[in-house]
Amino acid sequence: MEAYLESLIHGLLALAALPAVGLPALFLIALVSATLLPMGSEPAVFLLVKADASMFWPAVLVATLGNTAGGAISWWMGRGAVLAYESRLKSKPPNPRALAWLQQFGAKACLLSWLPVVGDPLCAVAGWLRLPFWPCVAYMAVGKFCRYVLMTVALVWVFPGASP
Repeated sequence: MEAYLESLIHGLLALAALPAVGLPALFLIALVSATLLPMGSEPAVFLLVKADASMFWPAVLVATLGNTAGGAISWWMGRGAVLAYESRLKSKPPNPRALAWLQQFGAKACLLSWLPVVGDPLCAVAGWLRLPFWPCVAYMAVGKFCRYVLMTVALVWVFPGASP
């Protein structure tokens, strides 16, 4: 089983070219995966760490930066969407319960931006609600950093063994 996993990891690394381009590719993958596009960056972090265990912290930090930058892009997309909405309808956006809940918690709600499915749209909604940009980005970064650390440690623990 370990030989199979090792050959699978080698094949995926060759496919992704992570050893060749490393951290810049990881940054781009993490950035794109934090937008509303359906993509995950955890496999890229895991493969890079499995290729070189000394890359654990650089990989986690670069993925966090890329994913946070993607969240910031989503925030600005939400901000632009509300401006377009208001200019077309000449009115304020509706404020259902979910929006009221987010307004109640403010920028701290962006701690949940790491969650699958709802995390990326949450960043856009934060922009829609005009929550303060820099506090939102700071909370996004904390949540995303914790996710990358926990996910990478869990994956390395589940799939132990020498680096390929």
